[in-house]
Amino acid sequence: MMGGMRAFFDLSTPAKRFRFIAWFEALTWAALLAGMIAKYGFGYEEAVMVPGMIHGVLGFIPFLLITLAVAAPLGWNKTVTFWALVSSVPPFGSVVFEVWAQRTGRLAELSAAPAADAAVGADADAGV
Repeated sequence: MMGGMRAFFDLSTPAKRFRFIAWFEALTWAALLAGMIAKYGFGYEEAVMVPGMIHGVLGFIPFLLITLAVAAPLGWNKTVTFWALVSSVPPFGSVVFEVWAQRTGRLAELSAAPAADAAVGADADAGV
């Protein structure tokens, strides 16, 4: 468990930095959604002020910046980069994109093991 947590906080490569920020952006979305429930469900008008600011400044903007910073090093084309940027808009979209990017080999070393499994599956589907 501790090794996995340590690995999650390893920011030594562009792919690892992207993964960290994608998940952090989703966490800030969760806080903002909780604030929205408190505001609109229970009438606490100020409930979205802090989570909204945290999400914008520490989640949304850094996600956009890291996406632009890692696109070239990770070999993303304009379409992949566009969808990565768009994924920041819906709640938890950054995580959906990160999981997709990892599974499809677009996150360098983070994709290495799943890509090998996918290749084995593709060979089996092709009848090899």
